[in-house]
Amino acid sequence: MIVSSELAARLPEVLPRATAWAAQQSRFIPQSGAPLDVRGLAVARAVGVSHPEVIRFWTVLDIPAPIDPELRRLALEHNLFGPGTGGLTLGYGIFIRQAECDVALLSHECRHVQQVEVVGSLQAFLSVYLKQIAAFGYDRAPYELDAGADELDAWPAT
Repeated sequence: MIVSSELAARLPEVLPRATAWAAQQSRFIPQSGAPLDVRGLAVARAVGVSHPEVIRFWTVLDIPAPIDPELRRLALEHNLFGPGTGGLTLGYGIFIRQAECDVALLSHECRHVQQVEVVGSLQAFLSVYLKQIAAFGYDRAPYELDAGADELDAWPAT
């Protein structure tokens, strides 16, 4: 397993490839995804999303992972993708695994949308996010802790 310091050393090379993959994937979601319903919009607002009407989510059997062998390996080794991955946020697009959609997951992923809004772009978000993963690990990365802290346990009133 690559330790976080090794991931940090590889980031200058892999970040542009990861960003390109994420940008490519994010273009598919608006084509096949759906807007949030009234409950989903309430969730997004509750976790601070400024433009919840722009969010699109696509319910999939499995969250797509990079084809690039190194990106795939790094993502698996650092818990970014795997059999238990329920969702993945790419800008205003969210992949949700079919069997996983609930208010906690949707609020977690919407909080990542809010984080993208704050930093200004998917590229800026990924730069910060992957550096956090390298420095702290997935479970202790500040963006993950923030999203976890904002997970709702009930649907907000609409």
